Amino acid sequence: MPQHQSCKKRLRQAAKANAANQSVRSAIRTSLKVIRSAATKADALKEMPNLFSMLDKAAAKSRAGFNANRAANYKAKVAKVVNGLA
Repeated sequence: MPQHQSCKKRLRQAAKANAANQSVRSAIRTSLKVIRSAATKADALKEMPNLFSMLDKAAAKSRAGFNANRAANYKAKVAKVVNGLA
């Protein structure tokens, strides 16, 4: 265990950030699964705004390793999947 106060604080901050990142990552993955396993295009379109919102928020706060470009790439891939549904 760390002895210095600043090291202890860094551990607390890291644990808090890890929990937040894990939560965001999990929510995004769950939403992706809903879209990819959607039976109809309408079902996928219902979930898309929710996913896009989560991606934008994650990119804005630099959560879960997301930046603006990565979020945009996810959105493009999701749009491609949804447009491929009949």
